[in-house]
Amino acid sequence: MSSLLTEGDLTHEEDVVWLEDPEHLDYVRHALDKTRRRNTKPPYARDGRMVGYALLDDQAEPDPDSGFYKRRVFFLLPHDRDSLPGGLYREGAPGEAVDPRTIEVKKVGEKTPRSQWTLSPIFLGS
Repeated sequence: MSSLLTEGDLTHEEDVVWLEDPEHLDYVRHALDKTRRRNTKPPYARDGRMVGYALLDDQAEPDPDSGFYKRRVFFLLPHDRDSLPGGLYREGAPGEAVDPRTIEVKKVGEKTPRSQWTLSPIFLGS
């Protein structure tokens, strides 16, 4: 599913469940996934790990064609900053990354200086 989310995609969110403390993460990736259920932990089929997901309210209806619900999933890949601080995202962040501290029910997270972090040359060993 798409990683370009709008608040219209989140109309039926009821809660956000964190599997890891978001205070310790500079950013998380977010995407809409199709799931069979609206209120249980969704399956996870990407590399890396799921760090959170949304639960949907009782009014959420599955897609009439597929029978699946669209739900927000928060995740990190093996090459993200939390696992490889000196790697690809030692500066900047992936396009779908948002600051987890800005995520709320029915609200798309925001990019912040912390999520888009740029290291000074002092920290890079220059």
